[in-house]
Amino acid sequence: MTLRILVVGAGISGLAAARGLRVAGFRPDVVEELPASTVPGAGIFLPGNASRAMRQLGLDAPLRPLGDLIFRQVFQDSAGDELFEVDLAALWAGVGESRALSRADLQQVLLTSVGGEVRYETAVRDLEIVDGAAKVEFGNGAIAEYDLVVAADGRRSMIRAKAGLGGAAVPTGQIVYRSVVSGGPSLSDWTCLLGEQSQFVVMPMGGRRLYVHADETVAEGTPNPEDPRARVRELFGDFGGPAPAVLAALEKVQVARTDEVVLDGWTRGPVLLVGDAAHATAPTLAQGAAMALEDAVVLGEVLKATPHDVPAALRAFEQRRRDRCAQVREHTRERDQTRDVPPAERDPMLRRRGQRIFADQYRGLVEPF
Repeated sequence: MTLRILVVGAGISGLAAARGLRVAGFRPDVVEELPASTVPGAGIFLPGNASRAMRQLGLDAPLRPLGDLIFRQVFQDSAGDELFEVDLAALWAGVGESRALSRADLQQVLLTSVGGEVRYETAVRDLEIVDGAAKVEFGNGAIAEYDLVVAADGRRSMIRAKAGLGGAAVPTGQIVYRSVVSGGPSLSDWTCLLGEQSQFVVMPMGGRRLYVHADETVAEGTPNPEDPRARVRELFGDFGGPAPAVLAALEKVQVARTDEVVLDGWTRGPVLLVGDAAHATAPTLAQGAAMALEDAVVLGEVLKATPHDVPAALRAFEQRRRDRCAQVREHTRERDQTRDVPPAERDPMLRRRGQRIFADQYRGLVEPF
């Protein structure tokens, strides 16, 4: 059966969904509101379950030469003294490698995997469900009908609102700073320095570059800083470990707020939400891309199994994915709550039990999905 499928969004989630559908034998249309020249500038960390999903999408070979493999996570206090470490190679043994790489490189692998067939600068203006099909109006006034619309348009999803599947994303109270540093210190480990309601994470991402991901918890209503680089240097200027050398090499810094998306349902008729549009969390566990990649695998599988009954396939998708994504959300919240405990109490506790606590938060994700 030939299905008319539209994927809205050509970020990691949308391109992965399109790849999952192509592997299952479908040929979706993919549209993206932004121009093709928009290239993500930050890095990304893919834990072992993300690499497994890439393998199931048939994309392990083009991924393999990119970035740096990460075998160990090291957690330090703000002075740079070790709290504990996690052996990632052992944790994800038999599942997949952990890797840090350029987000643009990952996106290019996914784009190539769908043949580059994306209609850029194509916005969806409206969506209406009529007789079990989705009638879509595009920004240029064109109208088309689809048997399935996959909304991969992010945590502020317009399709989510048009389909009546939920309201706005809820802020988590964090400001996130991201940067790619050249000429910084030589590092082989994913390294996190924990401050007071803040953390500074740095990791090698290939090409003698480091990916920096820092965040702070702020009071409601606090605006983004006018000068993100100055704020990062202010926040972490007295940290030890690799922080001083990284801060000295810091140039351009991206700033963003983090949100959560928690919904009663991800499907309505022929519309399905995937990735951050369905289940966004704070990035603390580095599971955003992993969950989107897993979504893509499952979407292809359920639709291939029942192509004649799209609503049933979408219900099967939600049944397979909801508990796992809820687990990620709860463990993300736990990790953030632990991070925000005052250092005088938190650091001794993490020296005693951090390895077990943090490794346990990933153990459920080692299991197949």
